[in-house]
Amino acid sequence: MPKHPVSSIEQRFCRLASLLAEWQSLWRPAPFMYRRPPWQKACPELVDVLLGLDDLQLERLQANPWQNSPLQAWLPVAELAELVRLAPLADKAVLLSQAWGQHVGGRKWQQIEAFARHLHVAPQDVLLDWCAGKGHLARALSHYHAAEVIALEWQASLCEEGQRLAAAQLASVRMHQQDVMAMEAGRFLTSQTHVVALHACGDLHLRLLDVTAASGSAITLAPCCYHRIQETDYRPVSRRGRELCGRYSLSLERNDLALAVQETVTAPRGVRRRREQANAWRLGFDELQRELRGEDVYLPVPSLAYGRMPERFEAFCRWAAHLKGLDVPDTLDLTSYERAGWQRQAEVKRLELVRHLFRRPLETWLVMDRFFLLEEAGYSVEMGTFCASGLTPRNLLIRARKA
Repeated sequence: MPKHPVSSIEQRFCRLASLLAEWQSLWRPAPFMYRRPPWQKACPELVDVLLGLDDLQLERLQANPWQNSPLQAWLPVAELAELVRLAPLADKAVLLSQAWGQHVGGRKWQQIEAFARHLHVAPQDVLLDWCAGKGHLARALSHYHAAEVIALEWQASLCEEGQRLAAAQLASVRMHQQDVMAMEAGRFLTSQTHVVALHACGDLHLRLLDVTAASGSAITLAPCCYHRIQETDYRPVSRRGRELCGRYSLSLERNDLALAVQETVTAPRGVRRRREQANAWRLGFDELQRELRGEDVYLPVPSLAYGRMPERFEAFCRWAAHLKGLDVPDTLDLTSYERAGWQRQAEVKRLELVRHLFRRPLETWLVMDRFFLLEEAGYSVEMGTFCASGLTPRNLLIRARKA
């Protein structure tokens, strides 16, 4: 297996840790939670520039935070852009019939195809799909490699549906109902196993890395949702990562890790409009609750599915207030709070551009932490992209085989 120039990865890993630590006072606070960002006094001109952006400039920078950024006078934009520029991994021509994707959403099927193209299977490999869901990836791999694939999934209903789909497509897939976080999950992995995981979340892929290193299995992993971990504070999984966090005083909490996955593929206009309204209403309620409680502090409110959102701002405020034990006087006119919410929404989107610059650097650093965990366990490791970010922003892939 080709190997990265380790010095290059090490240098990037080290420099990203340094920059994340140096600028954490700007990227860690979420503007949504503040009427004004905590760093405004330290960088008043930066705030003025951000709030002065028109809608076209905002949209351009949201789509590409690196190009012609007005923030480069204050922040290391060019260096961050270079540090996260990773080459696509070598792939193979994989031809999968569209009929095999008929039970899968279009974008998800394209992700499976891209992932399959980057899976390097040795003759002795026994394929295992970790957190398989309905086994969409497992069936595709079984079809392409003409091999049996073991698929682990903890929900019985998904196992049943996955086995039904496999039988209908004559795919050699064995679904196993298995909680991968349980100790006995490791029994499925041996030195002959090649375990794959496409967008396994948080603790699920961290558990996979542990059992992989213990068993000597080969692994192809596209991680996701780094913040879905049980611990409140993130402890780097590699010795090198822990050393760098100590050296640069970089401290990451679970909530910080959510920043790494906030970049999404552009949604349809209707979905974006509903999301904007939901955020504006939450900010409008935030203005209201600060006055009702007499505390200038953010009060988190659970998100509602779009189909459950009230039709009017007033109804939303009364729902949220009841949830938080607050009393909204019947005579109170909430029009001004809704207006304030939309105004804050416009400001938050502009102030968030600072955090946008550190989304990919944080994600890259987290994946490098996993890279070094495997290398320290004696693996030959590759890291790069397996598809364009337009297909999925979670396009970073690790391939590793015991050296």
